[in-house]
Amino acid sequence: MIENLTIVPDDLTGEPVLALLQFHLDEMHQWSPPESVHAMPAERLRQPDVLFFSAWDGDRLAGCGAIKHLEEGHGELKSMRAAPDYRGKGVGKAILLRLLEEARTRGYTRVSLETGRPAPFRDAQNLYLAHGFAECPPFSDYVSDDFSLCMTKAL
Repeated sequence: MIENLTIVPDDLTGEPVLALLQFHLDEMHQWSPPESVHAMPAERLRQPDVLFFSAWDGDRLAGCGAIKHLEEGHGELKSMRAAPDYRGKGVGKAILLRLLEEARTRGYTRVSLETGRPAPFRDAQNLYLAHGFAECPPFSDYVSDDFSLCMTKAL
């Protein structure tokens, strides 16, 4: 676990953040069928219904994540990503905990997410399961299929 990780709201203008988001999008396209890529580009993450955070280890970007407002009492986690050098070091957990804190501050009673079912997504699935998320029916515009896995957590 990284001791001095700083997680802050981010305006998505810095080159390291934009590069990590592009890496995330590229990887999602590599692992997912086109119709199952639900990762948001930077332009979408800058919209008022999304609050985006970046996680820093000193001056090095360690990861990112966002929370999107869906409806009264319900938010969605988006763009959860640890930078490659920080995978397995607790960055995802730290970002997840920060996003759950934000959800509670907003008065949400539920937080949901969509991830993939195949092997490349197992680490993400395990992180969410370890923090009380459970599989749920599709929400928002997601569909139930062999690829997408929707999860939710009551707060």
